[in-house]
Amino acid sequence: MIYDVRQETIYHYDSPVAYGHHVLRLTPIDRQRQRVHAAALDIVPKPIERREGKDFFGNRVTWIAFDQPHDTLTVRIAARIAVEQPVPVKPEATPAWEEVRAAAFACADLSPQAPSHYLFPSRQVSLDPEICDYAAESFPPGRSVLGGAIDLMNRIKAEFVYEVGATTASTTPPMSFALRRGVCQDFTHIMISGMRSLGLPVAYVSGYLRTVQSPDEKRLEGADAMHAWALAWCGEEAGWIGLDPTNDILASHDHVVLAIGRDYADVAPVDGVIFASGAQRLETSVHVVPVG
Repeated sequence: MIYDVRQETIYHYDSPVAYGHHVLRLTPIDRQRQRVHAAALDIVPKPIERREGKDFFGNRVTWIAFDQPHDTLTVRIAARIAVEQPVPVKPEATPAWEEVRAAAFACADLSPQAPSHYLFPSRQVSLDPEICDYAAESFPPGRSVLGGAIDLMNRIKAEFVYEVGATTASTTPPMSFALRRGVCQDFTHIMISGMRSLGLPVAYVSGYLRTVQSPDEKRLEGADAMHAWALAWCGEEAGWIGLDPTNDILASHDHVVLAIGRDYADVAPVDGVIFASGAQRLETSVHVVPVG
């Protein structure tokens, strides 16, 4: 599936910003089953400094700086991306979760895709006892790791309410777990916290969902906005498999990957600091349209 992706992010400031320094993670890159045909990042006003590079996890990063007063910041990304459907993996074909846990802790690989980076607490994902107990119900002894992950995903979808505004970008997994509501970031953080608490490696993925569905298909939660889902390591043979707890589906060619990290803090689309007084207001629009 080939998509045209368009995202516009606008910050409105109550007072002019005298100085700003930002980190952008908005440019997609080639990945397994994903090829970027073209991508352009446009920034208004024009920054005085702009530098491109990659972070530890291989995500494309743009560093920008401003030294002239401005009351809005507009960032637009336009890209054409081809995404292949993943090869289906039967849950029972993956190892028991205890075997995967042992293999992950025995792994000496420290490359960016190694499971060892996704086992422990991170900036926005703690290992909460209540979430651990909740996740453990999906992982009885001997159950396949993918079977347990799918069951946990099913339960999150069934027992949590998708509600925009119930949480913020800084809401912690224990807070959204107690509320039993939130958005894709919250559900993904809860799933990550639960599985890591059991010793299973899980990464955080930011990206997009296909905007236009077929007439007979239900619209996916999180379309027309940035989306998030989990990436669980299911052993050496099966590798990393994406699970979308917001929609209770495995990640497919409907999911376009933007960045991968340990949690939202590693992949925040726009981060940084500004020198200004007053509040700021954010507008975001996303369109992911199939073109072939």
